[in-house]
Amino acid sequence: MSEKDMDKIVSLCKRRGFIFPSSEIYGGLASTWDYGPLGAEFKRNLKDSWWKAVVHKRDDIEGLDAAILMHPKTWKASGHVDGFTDALVDCKNCKKRFRIDHLPGEGDFKKCPECKADINLKETPPRLFNLMLKTFLGPVEDEGAVSYLRPETAQGIFVNFLNVINSRHRKLPFGIAQIGKSFRNEITPGNFTFRTREFEQMEIEYFVSPEDSQQWYEKWVQERFEWYLNLGIKKEKLRLRVHAQNELAHYAKACTDIEYLFPFGWSELEGIANRGDFDLKQHADLSAKDLTYFDQAKNKRFLPYVIEPSGGVDRAALAFLVDAYREEEVNGTIRIVLGLDKKLIPYKVAVLPLLKNRADIVEMAKKICDSLKNKTVVKYDDTAAIGKLYRRQDEIGTLYCVTVDVQSLEDNRVTVRERDSMQQERIETSILEKYLTDKLA
Repeated sequence: MSEKDMDKIVSLCKRRGFIFPSSEIYGGLASTWDYGPLGAEFKRNLKDSWWKAVVHKRDDIEGLDAAILMHPKTWKASGHVDGFTDALVDCKNCKKRFRIDHLPGEGDFKKCPECKADINLKETPPRLFNLMLKTFLGPVEDEGAVSYLRPETAQGIFVNFLNVINSRHRKLPFGIAQIGKSFRNEITPGNFTFRTREFEQMEIEYFVSPEDSQQWYEKWVQERFEWYLNLGIKKEKLRLRVHAQNELAHYAKACTDIEYLFPFGWSELEGIANRGDFDLKQHADLSAKDLTYFDQAKNKRFLPYVIEPSGGVDRAALAFLVDAYREEEVNGTIRIVLGLDKKLIPYKVAVLPLLKNRADIVEMAKKICDSLKNKTVVKYDDTAAIGKLYRRQDEIGTLYCVTVDVQSLEDNRVTVRERDSMQQERIETSILEKYLTDKLA
């Protein structure tokens, strides 16, 4: 796909109610986005699919929902207060600011990506900017009231390590999973929802014995890669990139990124890291609490190592939308289809009356819609002619359209149309519920 294709996806997202520019009536706010009616459903389905895979279907992971606001010492222990910075460079010509690692060029001589002016790093040395968003707790804005909007969800898990062990009687290996909002004062956000200042993470901290860490690290890399494939991402658009030694965070033993081929190039969806015992050690030191784990079989205490699969909800959502989008020619016209997996689509079924001015057809269609609501996510629509309704449902990914026509009043059969093949089948209303639930299982 090209940047032009990306524009089509952005247009579809707004036109069909997936994603809107935030605060649009006031001119918007750069790189902030609101998920509309369909986007909210789609995003919820994505998060539910992750939660089901890593919590409900496993016996070794507990869920958590930690607070966004945490004690300021949390971020001192994690290293964010002192080291969560980007090196930025100012272009003297266009007056814009860029991350130094985003500038083309060699050595001390770079090129401005905006105006193409030369940047001499000796004349304009990079400066460090902290990426945490600061706030104040309480009515007085002074240093004693300083707090931060969390830049990651991981630390909420680490500070609850003992709470989960004590309340759930967990033994190694086990994990804690969380989905939640995080905030980073990104200097160069962009590429639609890919990089934003407010974003949502799906994160696991998996605690293991140090000697087992490499084995579990490799298992989690493969498992997380398979999760994307199982939800329909094309394998040729997905790859694993192992971090070189000079790329690793100072505490990391190893890290692998799962990358997707977006229209703007290969970019990270999720990182799986072996974080060693850095986090628990830091929090133990600063809090003066014993965070060691006692292994009864080995009769010894130690700080577990942590394997961390950490993915972005918004990045994953964008990847699934990009991957599912397709255009195909049907009878001389272009049909746009959002071929999302059935677990992710906002609406599973749409019920459509062939004639919206026939009260008896409308009544029958609405009764069918109501009867299906306890079994699946279904929507009634009579706002256009049937051809346009089909195209509209194709664009939002709806897998089955149920059409009620004049003949339905006589034989109690309806037409069920499948999204991808466009094949139609007449189904008795008495077995329609079972027919659809079997197909959607």
